Amino acid sequence: MVAEKRSFSQFEQAELQRKFGSRVNFNYNEIILYDHDVGALPSLIKPLVGNTTPAGIVQPENEEELIWLFQWARNKKIPLTPRASASSGYGGVLPVLGGLVIDLSRFNKIITHDEKAQTVTVQGGVVWKDLEYYLSFYGLAPRLVPTSAPASTVGGWVAQEGSGIGSYKYGWFKENVVSVRVVLANGDIRNFSGKDLDIIFGTMGTLGIITEVTLKVKPLKDTIVVAANFKSAKDLQSFINDLGKSGLDIWHVGFINPTAAELKNQLPPKVHHGHEEKGPALPKGFITLVAFEDSSIGQKVENLASKNGGQILPAEIAQHEWEQRYNPMKVKRIGPSLVPAEVVIPKSQLSEVFEEFERLISLPLVIEGTVVADKEIVLLGFIPHDERKFSFNFAYSLSLTVLKTAKKFGGRSYAAGLYLANEAPSVYGTRLQKIKELKAQVDPDGLFNPLKLEGKGIINTVMSLANTFEGIARWFGNKAKPDFGEKFAAKNGIPGNVAWYAYACAQCGYCRNVCTLYDGRGWESASPRGKWSFIRKVMEGKAKFDQKMVDTFLLCTTCEKCDFICQLDLPIEPSWGVLRGDLIMEKGHMTFPAFEMMAASLQKDINIWAGFREDRDKWVPEDLKGKIKDKAEIAYFAGCTASYVENDIAIASARLLDAAGIEFTYLGKDEACCGIPMLVSGRWDVFQEIVKHNITEAKKRGVKTVVTSCPACWLSWHDLYPEWAKKLGLDYDIEAKHYSQVLEEKIKSGELKFTHEVKARVTFHDSCHIGRAGGVYEPPRELIKAVPGVEFVEMEHNRENALCCGSVLTRIGESHPTSDKLGGKRVNEAVAVNADMLLALCPCCQFQLRVAANKNNIDMPVVDLASFAAKGLGIELPNPTPYALELWAVFEKMIALMTPEGFAGVMKALFPQMFKAMPGYMIGMMKVMRAIPGGLSLMKPMMPKMMPMLMPMVMPKVMPDMLREVEKRIPMPDYMKQQMPNLMPAVMDRLMPKMLPDVAKLVTDDMISYIKTSL
Repeated sequence: MVAEKRSFSQFEQAELQRKFGSRVNFNYNEIILYDHDVGALPSLIKPLVGNTTPAGIVQPENEEELIWLFQWARNKKIPLTPRASASSGYGGVLPVLGGLVIDLSRFNKIITHDEKAQTVTVQGGVVWKDLEYYLSFYGLAPRLVPTSAPASTVGGWVAQEGSGIGSYKYGWFKENVVSVRVVLANGDIRNFSGKDLDIIFGTMGTLGIITEVTLKVKPLKDTIVVAANFKSAKDLQSFINDLGKSGLDIWHVGFINPTAAELKNQLPPKVHHGHEEKGPALPKGFITLVAFEDSSIGQKVENLASKNGGQILPAEIAQHEWEQRYNPMKVKRIGPSLVPAEVVIPKSQLSEVFEEFERLISLPLVIEGTVVADKEIVLLGFIPHDERKFSFNFAYSLSLTVLKTAKKFGGRSYAAGLYLANEAPSVYGTRLQKIKELKAQVDPDGLFNPLKLEGKGIINTVMSLANTFEGIARWFGNKAKPDFGEKFAAKNGIPGNVAWYAYACAQCGYCRNVCTLYDGRGWESASPRGKWSFIRKVMEGKAKFDQKMVDTFLLCTTCEKCDFICQLDLPIEPSWGVLRGDLIMEKGHMTFPAFEMMAASLQKDINIWAGFREDRDKWVPEDLKGKIKDKAEIAYFAGCTASYVENDIAIASARLLDAAGIEFTYLGKDEACCGIPMLVSGRWDVFQEIVKHNITEAKKRGVKTVVTSCPACWLSWHDLYPEWAKKLGLDYDIEAKHYSQVLEEKIKSGELKFTHEVKARVTFHDSCHIGRAGGVYEPPRELIKAVPGVEFVEMEHNRENALCCGSVLTRIGESHPTSDKLGGKRVNEAVAVNADMLLALCPCCQFQLRVAANKNNIDMPVVDLASFAAKGLGIELPNPTPYALELWAVFEKMIALMTPEGFAGVMKALFPQMFKAMPGYMIGMMKVMRAIPGGLSLMKPMMPKMMPMLMPMVMPKVMPDMLREVEKRIPMPDYMKQQMPNLMPAVMDRLMPKMLPDVAKLVTDDMISYIKTSL
C-alpha cells in the first residue's frame, strides 16, 4: 500500500510551483484547513482516523494539468485526494495518508446547454446554486438538487451519489445523468454513460477526477408548496401512500419529525445590525412539505392530507419552511455539534422505523426525510450535542442505533466511505465488484483517495465491534444528555461568543461560494468557513495567529454576503469585527501599515487623507456658504474622501439638497472622519475618540438628522454610533439618512424636479454598507430614473446580490492581484450591459472602481450618483478620476514602502546616517569585532537582537534623512510633504516594534557588509 506523505522536499515543492505557480500552497496555516469535512468525530475515534493534514494543496485548471499531476504523483508514489466543496460528512475528502489535496474549485465552468434535448454540460466543480441561476436565464432548471445546493458541486454529487429536492419525481441523481467524463488515475480520459454510470457513481474520487457531467434538466416553472402537520408517523405514512396512489404530478415530498420542529422553535433569532428576525413558530408534529408545479392539484393534495389526519398549515409556515430547505443543519447552532446518521428505508416501513427510534433513542433525534421515487425514504438524522465533551463519544454511538434500526426494517446506510466501509456491499450492491476491478486496473498503487472504498483496518474493526455491542453502547449513549443553548466562554485567547460560533459553524461552505475575499484569493483561509476552522485550531492549540493570518482576517471586505447565506444565521461579519479589535488592540498584532498613516492623520487633522484640517471645507462653493446654517436640525456630512479627493460628490450632494429646499448645517472644519477605517483596522482607540468628537460637534449645532453621501458614513451614524455611544455612556438621539433617501421623498412630493435631459445608458453599483447592511436599494434608483433622458439598466448582480467592489480593505491590504480582480469583475458587469457609465454613491467604491478599471484596462467611466443627478439640474462638475488615480499612485507607493521590504530598502540607503547616529562605544565595538578574525560572523546573529535597542536611539536622529529618502521614492503632493514630519514619526513608532524582526532579517547581511567595508 502507498505510504504516508506528510511533507514535500524543497525540490518537490519547486516542481509543483513551476507547474502551478500561485495555485499550489504549502503554508501550514492553509493546509490544516483542508483536513476535514462537515463531520465532527468524537475524541476516541479521531486517533483511529489518524493525521488528516495534507502536505500541500494544488488547484489545477484543466485536464492537461491533471494528467501531468497524476504522472508526477505516480512516479513519486504520492497520495492524491480530490476535494470539491467538502460538503459531505463521510470522510471522502480527508487526506488520510497526507500527500496532495486536489482542490477542484477552478473546474467551475458551465460548458453548454441544449434547450431542445433539455440537457446541460458542466465541469465537475460547478456549484448547484450557480447552475440553477444560469439555467433560469433560459427557462430551465435542474430536475433535482441536493439540500446542500448553495455549496455542493455537480461532480461532488456524482462522487457521493444520493437523492435531494425533486427526488420524489426524478428519483436518485444517477437516474438523471447522461454522461460523466473522468480523467482516470492512470491518465486516461473516459466517458461513462448508460449502465457504465454504475461504475463511477458514488466512488468518492477513488478512480479519478470528474471533469465534466452532462445531466438532464427540466422547464423552469413556479413551485407551489403545501405544508401539513401530522401527529404521528403512521398518519404521515398513510398520506405518502395515498399520494403515490393518486397519480398526482408531485415534484418533491419532504418532512421533519416533531423533535426537529420543537428544536427549531428554540433557535436564537437572526440578528442583523441589532434587528431580530425570527420565523413563525412551528407546531409539534411531522411537518410535511409537498412541492409541485401544477396549481390545479393543490386542493387535491390538501384533501389527501386532511383525509389522513393532517392539519394544513398557514402559507406563512409553508413558505418559510420551503425557504429553509437548504438548511438541514440549523439546529447545530444550539449544540454546537451534531451526531449524524443517514439511512435509506423502504417507504412501507416509515412508521415502524420511527416507533423503533422512539423506543431505543432517548436523546433528541432531529430527522429530515426525503421521499425518493415513491419507493424509498432517505432519513437524515442529527442529535445535537457538544464534541468538546467526553460524553459526545457515547452519544455518537447512537448513530449506529439508527443504522441498525434501518437495516432491521429492510433499509441500508445512505453511503459507505471511510467510516462505514463495512456497509459497502449493501450500498453498492453488485456493482461493487466492477468498481474494485476498475480501481485495480487504473490505480494499482492505491494513490487515489486511499482507504475510501476499502476503509481503514482499525476503523473497520472498531465499527464491527461497535455494531456487535450496539445495545451496550446505546445504554451509555442515552445517558449522555446534551445541554442545549449558546454558552459563551473565552478559550485560548478567543472571545467567548466567537469561540462558540466557531464550533457551531456547520462547515457547509455556503459562505465560501459568496465570499468576496475568497473570490479574489481562492484559498480556504479567505472564506468564513476557513476562518471558523482556523479559530478552532487556535483554541485547540494546533495553530497560532501569524501576521499573514491576521491580515487575512483584516482583509474581510465587510460585504456581509456570508451573513445572508449562513444556514445557522451566525453573525459572521460582526464576529470578525470583534476579532479586529481583539487582534490589534488586545493581542498587539500589526494592522495594515496604511491604516497607521490614516490613524496618525486622524489624530492630527481628523481625516484619513493626510490633508490639513483647515482645508476640509474648501470644497464648499462660494454661493452655498451663505445658505449653510450655523445650526439646524439637519446636517450634511460629507466625509473624508468627498472632502479631499472626489469633491464632486460633496458639491453635488449639497447642491441637490439645496435644490430640494432642505435647510442644513455642516460641521465644516470640525467634521472628522466617520471612523470606519479605524474600526475595521482594529484601531478602536482612535475610533472611539472619533465617535465622541462627531457626536459632540453635531449636538453643538442642534442636529437631529445627519444626511450623508458615503454609505460607510451612513452606517456609522445609523448603526455604529448608537452602539458605541451606549458603550461610552454618551447620549445619542440622532437619526441618519442617505441623501438619496431624502431626495426620493422630495421627488415624490414634487419639491425636487430635474430640468435638464441627460442622454445616457447607465447602470448602478449597490454599495455593501448601505445595501446589504442597510437595505437601501430603491432610493438611488428612483433618483436616477427621475433624471430626464436616462436609460437605466441593471447589472447581472444587483441589490442584495450585488458584487462587492473589494474596497477599501483589499485595495490597501492586497491590491494585486486580489483587489484588481474584484474591482475589475464588478466593472466588467457594467461593460456587459453596454452601459455608458457606471454610477456609484460610495466615494470609496468609486475610488476602487476607478483604480480597478485603470489597472484592468477597462474603458468604463465611473461617475458619482449625485454628480450625475446634478446634471439633471444643469450642473456640470469636474471629473475627479484623474486626481483619484494620481493620488492612488502616491498611496500605492506609500503602501509598498511601509512593508518590511520597503523599510529595509530605506534603511540600507540610510546606513551612513544611521551608523553616524549610533553611540560611539557601539561603533568602537563593531570595529573591534571587524578586526578579530571571524568576529563579524559571530556578530551577525546578534544584529537582529540589537536592532530593537538601537532603533529608538537612532531613528529620531535620522528622521530628517529618512523623510528625504521617502520623498525620493514617493512623488507626494506638497500638502502631504508638509505633513510627513509630523505623521511619519508617529507611524514609525507604531510599526517598527512589530515589523523590526522581519526588517532585521532583510538588512543584517548588508549591515555586516557595511561594517566590513565602509565603517
